[in-house]
Amino acid sequence: MKQPVVYVHGQGGSANEAEHYRPLFEGREVVGFDYRARTPREAREEFLRFFDRFRAEHDSTVLIANSIGAFFSMTALSAKQVDRALFISPVVDMEALITGMMARANVSEAELRTRREIRTDSGETLSWDWLCDVRSHPLRWTVPTRILYGERDFLTPFETMARFAARIGAPLTVMPGGEHWFHTPEQMAFLDAWIGEAFPRVAGR
Repeated sequence: MKQPVVYVHGQGGSANEAEHYRPLFEGREVVGFDYRARTPREAREEFLRFFDRFRAEHDSTVLIANSIGAFFSMTALSAKQVDRALFISPVVDMEALITGMMARANVSEAELRTRREIRTDSGETLSWDWLCDVRSHPLRWTVPTRILYGERDFLTPFETMARFAARIGAPLTVMPGGEHWFHTPEQMAFLDAWIGEAFPRVAGR
């Protein structure tokens, strides 16, 4: 039996996105994880429950995770639950992302610590608990992983992504002109070809 695949969506996405990947993994079970977690703490609880149960029913598991779904996966899971991973535009430095939002909103750490949560003009909510959680749970990811990154990713600078990929030994593929959200026909074709390189027999190559 070929390794089953679990797809983890990003913010604003849904488990239904797993439908796109089913033709790319012919002969494999492809499951979309419809998680509800909105914080790292919630993710550690919910993701572990789901993947421990899933792994108990399968000998091995391939993870495809997108954006913050990749971050939640890395903060919650390990090689105990996942054998291989494909990350699409993963969030790999959440602390820098949060502190960058704080700087743009002119919010100091002291103010955020006092108020606990602050809604910014951009519509994002800054959370002191989020920042503390991220600092106390640094990412320690050891699962064999490949990363797909868009040249114009607005969330993570290339240098940050490259350093992270080097640290975990992950091949990093950069799509020229690609964005954080892979969604146009050209971007999805690039993504599909990237998966085909990782699983050439599945893609019929």
